[in-house]
Amino acid sequence: MKAMAHKERIKFFFVIPGILWVLIFTIFPLLYSLRLSFFQARLGQDQTFIGMGNFQGAFSDYRFWNSLSITVFFVVVSVSLTVLLGLGLALLFNRPRRGLRFFRSSFVLPIFTAPIALGYLGLTIFHEDVGAVNVALRMLGVVNPPGWFHQVWAARLAITLVDVWQWTSFCFLVLLAGLQNLPEELYEAAQLDTSSGWGIFRHITLPLLAPVLFTVTILRLVETLKVLDIPFSMTSGGPGAATQTYSFYVYLVGLRNFNAGYASALAYILLLIMLFISSFFFNRLRAIYD
Repeated sequence: MKAMAHKERIKFFFVIPGILWVLIFTIFPLLYSLRLSFFQARLGQDQTFIGMGNFQGAFSDYRFWNSLSITVFFVVVSVSLTVLLGLGLALLFNRPRRGLRFFRSSFVLPIFTAPIALGYLGLTIFHEDVGAVNVALRMLGVVNPPGWFHQVWAARLAITLVDVWQWTSFCFLVLLAGLQNLPEELYEAAQLDTSSGWGIFRHITLPLLAPVLFTVTILRLVETLKVLDIPFSMTSGGPGAATQTYSFYVYLVGLRNFNAGYASALAYILLLIMLFISSFFFNRLRAIYD
């Protein structure tokens, strides 16, 4: 009995570092930032309790609404493209093909690249004079290719395409794994009744793959809502504030203007938005399978 109790104590000691890590780097910052959101707190100044003042101020701040609208555009376009492209590639490679292993290995490289590095790479790819994109467009006969860093919508599209490039491979791998786990018996039975590939996809593949699609979509939504690295390194939020995403604005308020109280309130608004979207998706998924 003493030996067993000794082993249990040893197990507890191995768990302590993980508990301390969570307490110090997750729970404490979360609670401290929640407290700050109710204070007027600037670096070098005394903190003043203002209740819901920071949250009320956010809804009358035009830069808050501007950054939120930019983020919504970024989320809708990027998530739609990554999920659709990933699904298309997964369907294309969901069969034995020569060189599939090499393709998988090379295709996942962007996932492991730091987003800020991809942003700087995007600077060279979308350079208006010598960038690969505009050089290719001129070769195709486009006389005046877009000014990717000086035109509002071109800049937004550029950062979106870089994000799509990075995360399409993630969607592809997850959806391909989902496809390869679908039962072959259903497809064999369906092929006896119909030769329509679209009908099989619509009535068999899509319903069975729905949980994986929902999971991929919600993961991409959460990741895209907090994007900062690519617009920071690629456009610095410009031209003007055209690519200043929500997380970028929180960064500017908290770490450039040192308004920690207002930045904390903005961060918690984003957290509430993420929780609302996540609960909506999970409720929809539960409704489908109940």
